[in-house]
Amino acid sequence: MATVLDDPTLERHFKGHRDTVTSIDFNCNMKQIATGSMDSCLMIWNMKLQMRAYRFVGHKDAVTSVQFSPSGHLVASASRDKTVRLWVPSVKGESTVFRAHTGTVRSVNFSSDGQSLVTASDDKTIKVWTVHRQKFLFSLSQHINWVRCAKFSPDGMLIVSASDDKTVKMWDKTSRECIHSFYEHAGYANYVDFHPSGTCIAAASTDNTVKVWDIRTHKLLQHYEVHSAVVNGLSFHPSGNYLITASNDSTLKILDLVEGRLLYTLHGHQGPATCVAFSRNGDYFASGGSDEQVMVWKTNFDRTDYTEVLQQQHKACTQGLNGDSKQTAEAAELPSGHGSQPERRSRSRSQNRPTQALRDPSVPSSQQQQVPPPPPEDKRVPATLANTLEHIVAQLDVLTQTVAILEQRLTLTEDKLKECIDNQHKIALQLQLQG
Repeated sequence: MATVLDDPTLERHFKGHRDTVTSIDFNCNMKQIATGSMDSCLMIWNMKLQMRAYRFVGHKDAVTSVQFSPSGHLVASASRDKTVRLWVPSVKGESTVFRAHTGTVRSVNFSSDGQSLVTASDDKTIKVWTVHRQKFLFSLSQHINWVRCAKFSPDGMLIVSASDDKTVKMWDKTSRECIHSFYEHAGYANYVDFHPSGTCIAAASTDNTVKVWDIRTHKLLQHYEVHSAVVNGLSFHPSGNYLITASNDSTLKILDLVEGRLLYTLHGHQGPATCVAFSRNGDYFASGGSDEQVMVWKTNFDRTDYTEVLQQQHKACTQGLNGDSKQTAEAAELPSGHGSQPERRSRSRSQNRPTQALRDPSVPSSQQQQVPPPPPEDKRVPATLANTLEHIVAQLDVLTQTVAILEQRLTLTEDKLKECIDNQHKIALQLQLQG
């Protein structure tokens, strides 16, 4: 029997920032949300009602971007003070800082293995760093204006960037070459990200539109003109079936990528909605605005609609990390279309939809590409081994950060010691002269 899609509901709202909320991200454990703000603070909000929020002070100017590491044990933040900080999201709020660029750092993003960071800046460059020791690896510098956003692909092999020069560029991480430029003639892209399958990118633009491109054919797949003002941010649902956007028109829009249409318009923020993000499992999404508020929404999509798709996306990304790029590229397809169909508040769905590829409604079902069948049981990583590996990676994250903090303290101690020795020499010299 067909089921009905329930409307998203506002679950909670957090108030604590003293200026516009600029960026938002969920921890993978669903216990915390990180936000950055123009008030120069990073805040960690706890989903449990009885637990207080943490306010982290360290940046000297507006925080422009925040993201949890894949394991959830670190938070990276970028700032207008030209630095990037790595925080341990606990009560102490310890962090290491490094000067990343010569201009405002607009975005920071972890690779899916948690080993690399990519940053984008007003100095017109994109830089890639190691998380351990925050060592600079290389720079990408073909943009001719501020770079607003840079993201790794799910398999970590590509980087996409959006700039005020009205281009969205694709980069090969290995060769460090720009492999394609998409042009935004009517405006520039504020934000860009990869579809979970790694086959498409979506860009939020100042011309009030959202565009979805195929990165293999370089064709525009979908073009949504659903906002009446600048689009500031977007986030793909982990299934890849939905996209949520935030705009200066104060609304959030949920787009159905399978049918190529607007599904919901959500009102909540007083003034521009500046950022939005789905949780890692897709059950929730959160938004921030110029009203200084952080809102957490329950998705209310039927779980059976995407649980299986999530599993397939995870397998596809895992295979991509192991070098099977063909499987990743064919894991999902988006329909062509322009998103001009009317908005719907609810719709019915058949139980078998998760096993189908994302479809183009204009093409007969006989011509649709199907999602590849899941790999045989003997090729899957056992759950216990996967959990053990995840735990090891998490512990390495913590150790890395602890070592970095100790190194920073040791350097500070050495500097103080050198200063004391210099002062002793000066005093000894003055005593000799007086004698």
